This record gives sequence, C-alpha cells and structure tokens, in this order.
Amino acid sequence: MDKKVSLKDIANHLGVSTALVSYALNHRDKEARVGADMAEKIRKAAAELNYQPNVIAKSLKSGKTNTIGLIVADISNPFFSNIARIIEDEARKHGYIVIFGSSDESAEKSKLLIDVLLNRQVDAFIIAPSEHTEKQIRNLQKRKVPVVLIDRYFPNIETDFIQTNNFQAAYQAVDHLIKNRREKIGMVAYDTSLLHMRERIEGYKEALKDNGIRFKSEWLKKVSYQQFTRDVESGIKSLIEPKLRVDGFFFATNTLAVESLKIINQSGFKVPDDLAIVSFDESIAFDFFYSPLTYIRQSVEEIGKEAVKLALSRIADKTKKPVSVVIDASLVVRSSSQSSRKIPGKRGAGKM
Repeated sequence: MDKKVSLKDIANHLGVSTALVSYALNHRDKEARVGADMAEKIRKAAAELNYQPNVIAKSLKSGKTNTIGLIVADISNPFFSNIARIIEDEARKHGYIVIFGSSDESAEKSKLLIDVLLNRQVDAFIIAPSEHTEKQIRNLQKRKVPVVLIDRYFPNIETDFIQTNNFQAAYQAVDHLIKNRREKIGMVAYDTSLLHMRERIEGYKEALKDNGIRFKSEWLKKVSYQQFTRDVESGIKSLIEPKLRVDGFFFATNTLAVESLKIINQSGFKVPDDLAIVSFDESIAFDFFYSPLTYIRQSVEEIGKEAVKLALSRIADKTKKPVSVVIDASLVVRSSSQSSRKIPGKRGAGKM
C-alpha cells in the first residue's frame, strides 16, 4: 500500500514549516499572514503530491465532520430527488457534504439509515419522515443531534420543520375543479396517519363544503404503499363505474396520478371531456399525456434551501427554539382541468 502524503511531506518538499502548509490548506493563510503566492504554491504542491486530508483526525479536532445526513421518503419520486439535489448544492456552498438515502416509506429502513449516518458522525439530519418514526426522531433529539423535518412533521414533537401549506393547496385544487363545473370529485390518497396527507384530505373536503357540495365517503379512496398498484386500480375503477361516476379527480401525489392515468386511459374515458384532473405535485409524465395535467407546484427550491439554512443554524446553536416554516404552493392550470359541457360517460380511448 502506498504511503499517504502528509503535511510534513509537503512541507519538506517546499522547504517550509508544517504549520504554514496547514494554514494554506485550511484556507487560513490571510489569518496567518501567509503570502498569496506561497499559499497558492502550497496548494499546487498538495495537488501534485496527491495529498488527501485526514477527515477523521480533522473531525476529532473540530468536533465536526461537515456532513449532513439526508433521508427522503422515496428517491424515485421527482419531488424528493429534486429536493435532494437542491439540498446537496446548497450545503456545498457552505462547505458541507450531503450523504443521503431513501427510506421507501419504511420505518425499519429509516432506522437502519439513521444508524448508518450516526456511525458516520454526520453533524445534522434532514429527514422526510416515514410513518411510525416518531421514536427515531426523539432519539436523535435525546442525543443532541440537530434534525430538520421536511415535507412532513409530527405535531407532538418540537423540532425544526419545513412543509408546504397542504390544506391551502388542496383546497385551491378542488375549488378550481368545482369552478370548472365539476360537482362529483373523487380523491385518491395514501392510507397513512402522516399529517401532510390528512391536511390534503381536509382541504379537499372543506372545498366541497364551501361550494355547497356534500362529501360522500365513497368518493375518497385510500391506497396502501404495500399494495399500491392493486389499490389504485380498484379505487379508480369503482369511481368511474356508473354507480358513482365522478366527473373529476384530485390526486394527493404525483405517483398516484401517474398510476391512475393508466387505468383511466385503459377504461376509455377522455380528459377533460369526461374527467377533469388535478394532481398534487408535478411529474414529467404529465407532459406526455395527451391532455397535460393541471398540478399543484411545490417550491422545492425554497424547501431545500430553508432545510439547509435551518440545519446549519441548529448546528451553530442547539439550544434555540424550534423553527417552523410553512410555504404556500401554486396551482399550474393546464388542459386536464378545463370545463366541459359534455355529460360524463364512456368515450373512445385516449392516447398516452
């Protein structure tokens, strides 16, 4: 095994002190009054000699690893992958590296990821928590590890969190459908106790109520993560059968919308003539559907930047009071939710 290049090796190579090399490589040359030319010479020599800093030793000395652990619910979802990229880019601006994983909405996997990241001695966590992970968050707090929750939070746990105004966004989406002459609006949501999903359901119900439409329990279909495809198919089919025959859909997430579009398209219903559709959050798949979908746009950039800001602030001061940030979303109106004078019914199949 090749011997690792040390600060002393660089110092001997240039004929300077190891202290001078340390100041230059840690970008403290101005503080130590190291000349700009000499500092550049030292950094160039370090690169030529393939010097790699001892991160463990450095962290033991400073008490920091300059790393943030990020756990998202589903990295395959564009919403979370986009947030991960923004958090990674924003953290890098402040000298931090992000190590991330996907819990896949599993409390068990979430615990495994937290344990791995704790062993890596990350300075803070940014987490989109899965259901039944309250204990995991409390354990992090007991260990005095900074933690910021994104997208979801637990109202009975005092911690920094950032989320979209889910109630307001869902209300706006359903109100938009009603204003476009839809009166029998079905909703497909995940069957979970997590607050963000409950708030979207409440926004849906309140919009119906405020517009004088009585909510019917049959209009709301909840699907499990474990039986996702099966539940979506049965839910959609029951809502478009003659007995219920809804004329509009509000999907609580983009993944639910994409899966549901397959069933709607196969069943021969046309959008928006037979069914008007709005989705919570966007997906690139929406652009390829023959009737581009109206959707709720969440500010992933603002969520990501605020998450890093709160994490760094918590690292700097672990005693300050928790901060909550609620961000408004916007409705992006496209052809899938436009009004139609046609009576809902079965038509010729559309094209994906």
